[in-house]
Amino acid sequence: MRIRFQLSGRFVLVALLLCLCLTAVTRVIALTSVRAAGGASLTIRVIGARNAKGAIRAAVFRDAKGFPNDTSDAVQTQAAAIDPQTLSANIVFTNLPEGIYAVSVFHDENMNQKLDKNFMGMPKEGYGASNNPKKRMGPPSFDETKFQLSGTLQVLEIKLMY
Repeated sequence: MRIRFQLSGRFVLVALLLCLCLTAVTRVIALTSVRAAGGASLTIRVIGARNAKGAIRAAVFRDAKGFPNDTSDAVQTQAAAIDPQTLSANIVFTNLPEGIYAVSVFHDENMNQKLDKNFMGMPKEGYGASNNPKKRMGPPSFDETKFQLSGTLQVLEIKLMY
């Protein structure tokens, strides 16, 4: 004995609408959970490493104090391995409140946790900052590298300079 079900066009339409609504509600709940968990997520994609030795180190600052070199004044710091295929790295900072920030990065080739400089004070390792300021004498200022972090997810790309 076979039982055949025929679905009416209305039933299929109602089922599709219900699925769409559930998907939208799930997305809103997920975004609300991220905000309730403490804020935004900032992904820093660092490109242009000259090799895969060492690690990329990044620091997030809320103001000019300590920027770009004194990480003791940073809101958060992290390090990431360099992908040998792409010579890039991704660093994710979480639980950041919305606001104004600046990011500094450097390629710590010898893993001594500092940006090495020559006798004239010029960096010997790759470095960079948010907004990718042009290379010049002296470090970039907070004002030229600051950006607005808003929403729950944001991605910045920083190109290393050597």
